[in-house]
Amino acid sequence: MEETISKPLFTRQALTRLIWPLIVEQALAITVGLADSMMVASVGEAAVSGVSLVDMISILLINIFAAMATGGAVVVSQFIGARDKVLAQRACDQLVLCTFAAALLIMTFLLAFREPVLRLAFGRVEQDVMDNCLTYVTITAPAYPFMSLYNAGAAIFRAQGNSRVSMKVSLLMNAVNLSGNAILIYGVGMGVAGVAIPTLVSRAVAAAVILALLWRKDAPLRLSSPLKMRPDRRLIYRVLTIGIPNAVENGMFQFGKIITISMITAFGTAQISANAMSNNISAVAILMGQAISLAIVTVVGQCVGAQDLRQARQYGLKLVGLGTALNTAVCALVLALLPVLIRMYQASPETAGYIRQLVTLNCVCVPVFWSTSFILPGALRAANDVRYTSIVAVFSMWVFRIGFSYLLGVTLRWGVAGVWAAMILDWIVRSAFYLPRFLCGGWKKHASYQTAR
Repeated sequence: MEETISKPLFTRQALTRLIWPLIVEQALAITVGLADSMMVASVGEAAVSGVSLVDMISILLINIFAAMATGGAVVVSQFIGARDKVLAQRACDQLVLCTFAAALLIMTFLLAFREPVLRLAFGRVEQDVMDNCLTYVTITAPAYPFMSLYNAGAAIFRAQGNSRVSMKVSLLMNAVNLSGNAILIYGVGMGVAGVAIPTLVSRAVAAAVILALLWRKDAPLRLSSPLKMRPDRRLIYRVLTIGIPNAVENGMFQFGKIITISMITAFGTAQISANAMSNNISAVAILMGQAISLAIVTVVGQCVGAQDLRQARQYGLKLVGLGTALNTAVCALVLALLPVLIRMYQASPETAGYIRQLVTLNCVCVPVFWSTSFILPGALRAANDVRYTSIVAVFSMWVFRIGFSYLLGVTLRWGVAGVWAAMILDWIVRSAFYLPRFLCGGWKKHASYQTAR
């Protein structure tokens, strides 16, 4: 099948239509993240620390929902590539059911045990930081089911090669979030609650809008009405076969970050704040790559569905190269604007010094290692090679990111810089496993079973 020569499944125009809205969507998310942290910075560094700590848990859970959505997107895109619209539509229903059920369970657990979870995750943080954590998590946890529905809907549209819908809904969601922050923080003076409430409202709005679009009669892949949705064990198994390993991988990744954050909390408020602010700034450096990592699932997934593995390989390498080039350009821009960004955060001199150190390290290493660590495994997952990617990711996370964070940051007393150095080491190890796997074709033996009826 690989040797079959066929016309390109994605023209340059089609790739552009898929990728540029994803870039806009990622830029919106990053912009709002920066604006959130800058707005709450006016309340004080304890508020910044509280929001950033809870966001680590929120990102963990949201990434689990997004990973489940990716599993569904792979299945849907493969059915689209195989031109099986009936199974594609049924897979969409199962994706929504799975992610929503998981989000409800997680929300209930977190609300019931929020204080023990926070204290277990972050240890002995200062009391004013913990108070902000509790306020923020109580208000934002009910947003998880809405976010799961938005992620599922966005994944369904992206699987069809239509990323403009999720871009427009993201624009609406972020506009609601940002305007709500401005009103409740500066106008009403609500502090951390002023950041949390717009988060909940904006995600509820996004979920409602994207579901309404999927229920339209003229939708290419239309969701069944809620009363008509029925679990299909066979399709749920297909979604979960990819979604669960991906969710475990993403969950372990974020859980590992929480563990490293718990190490950072022992380094003091200045390093906690610097880590939070540096994470937001560094997220800008990879926003182009994040967009490509979403696009590669659709592109390679449809190639695998069409059983054209030659094009799957070609598009995979092309998109990794594109992500590397774009990340390099953005990293150079971030370094040039770093003094301005630090001033916008109103950081103390001590915190500013840490920010310069961390962001510079990140921007030097992203162009070399990030694409092969985080874009390339998307191509492997889209070809059903999820077990390999998950094993590598979990191994690298626990041994290199967490183990060396403790060694460098705590034992050798490098502080937050040691934690970030361990992060770069994790990228290097992932690249060393993923790139040979893709180039040598070990993924091809997994690239056919999911498309059969």
